[in-house]
Amino acid sequence: MPVTILYIGRDADITAVMNRLLNARVEWIGICVCSDEEAISICLEKQLDLVLLGNGINQEAEQKLREKLLALRPELKIVQHYGGGSGLLYGEIMSALREQN
Repeated sequence: MPVTILYIGRDADITAVMNRLLNARVEWIGICVCSDEEAISICLEKQLDLVLLGNGINQEAEQKLREKLLALRPELKIVQHYGGGSGLLYGEIMSALREQN
């Protein structure tokens, strides 16, 4: 069963790249958005396995977003994604998923 990953970033170009990278792997379903409102809506609609917080989200906004998402899904794993190549992304995701189990 595929792992569903929500990526939230502020830069549309980087978000598009993340969408391509996440959906390039058959074992992952990537959903990539640029707004908190979209993220919260998706969290309500879909069963998510992991949330990646991307570029451009300041510390205050990140804290509020984490609080809102965890209020909806307390078991949700949320990690900061700082960028890097696809190998680093794979490692971050696999590490976060291992921590869940």
